[in-house]
Amino acid sequence: MGMFRVLESHGQRSSSMTFALRWKHGNLRLILLSAIISIAMTFMFLVLLYGTADKSVSVVLNGQETVVTTKQWSLQRLLDEQAITLGPDDKVSMPLNAAVKDGDRIVVDQAVQVTVKADGKLKTFYTTRKTVGAAIGQTDIEIRAQDKVYPSLNTKLEGNTKITVVRVDKHITETEEAMPFTIVKKMDPNLETGKTLVVQQGQQGLIVKKFEKTFADGMLVQTRLLTKFMETSKRDKIVAVGTKKPKADVVVLSAKSPETATVSKGGASFNAKKVLKNVTLTAYTAGVESTGKGKGHPEYGITASGAKVKEGRTIAVDPKVIPIGWWVYIEGIGFRRAEDTGSAVKGNKIDVYYDSQKYAMKFGKKKGFTVYVLGPNKPSAV
Repeated sequence: MGMFRVLESHGQRSSSMTFALRWKHGNLRLILLSAIISIAMTFMFLVLLYGTADKSVSVVLNGQETVVTTKQWSLQRLLDEQAITLGPDDKVSMPLNAAVKDGDRIVVDQAVQVTVKADGKLKTFYTTRKTVGAAIGQTDIEIRAQDKVYPSLNTKLEGNTKITVVRVDKHITETEEAMPFTIVKKMDPNLETGKTLVVQQGQQGLIVKKFEKTFADGMLVQTRLLTKFMETSKRDKIVAVGTKKPKADVVVLSAKSPETATVSKGGASFNAKKVLKNVTLTAYTAGVESTGKGKGHPEYGITASGAKVKEGRTIAVDPKVIPIGWWVYIEGIGFRRAEDTGSAVKGNKIDVYYDSQKYAMKFGKKKGFTVYVLGPNKPSAV
């Protein structure tokens, strides 16, 4: 009997302990769940309390800083509150879903449109860079040291900025320029009048010039002379001009020479020593065109006889036909005196002097004239 009681008493205690353990285990889970819910609610309350509290935040929009007071708890809500709209190329200093805390400094850079013209092409894009140079650096456009950029690289970017890149190229070129030689005439008293002799042949000089040509986008905008030098020196051509007076062959007729004719012309009668038929007449002046002497020449206007030329008196003759110093009468022209000679005046040819070059050229060449050779003295009856 005693043994059964002991066993019975043990079984009752085991059952009570099991129930207590079960009750304790179940309440522990409930206690833990209640604690977790309580902590979560406390956290949410604190978050809600923090989120609705006023916060002082510094917003820097495109370099302009403003301090705002907000109850918003996220950056996106703050931006919406401040009516700040972000584009795909804009930049913000913190994520949009980041929590906003008191004392935060939020930097927002809104991209601006930029159009770059370079190498004949247009490129449009958006950038948050602050200067022209920084914006170009964002592209694959290379700027060389000699290139020009408008506006300049350090110019601050504004909305819809248009940038032009001008390609500048410089090329060095050389040119050759001929320098004509000068003809120098020198009077030579040992050379007969009317003759010339080349003493020194002329040679052209050669000038080499080096230029720097500047091109902007392929167009020539500037040419600058860098150097100029004489590669070959010029050499003047020297021509000797004869001034030696030829000796005149004076024909002296004796007093016993028979007179060939007595002629009456213009109411005057005179004796002719000789009558020349079919004489050719030309005209000349004292100028360079006829004599090769200019007005500055010391022998300008001086004839072979030493007398100074005079229109209405002077003629050039062949001394072998008409002696120098003799008077003649030319049909249709009148009385003239043989005072000069000429390389082209040969035989029955006479060169009549006129002051006017224009008239001398107009006179031309006249043929078939009769000339009466009178003698060293002009007829007194005339």
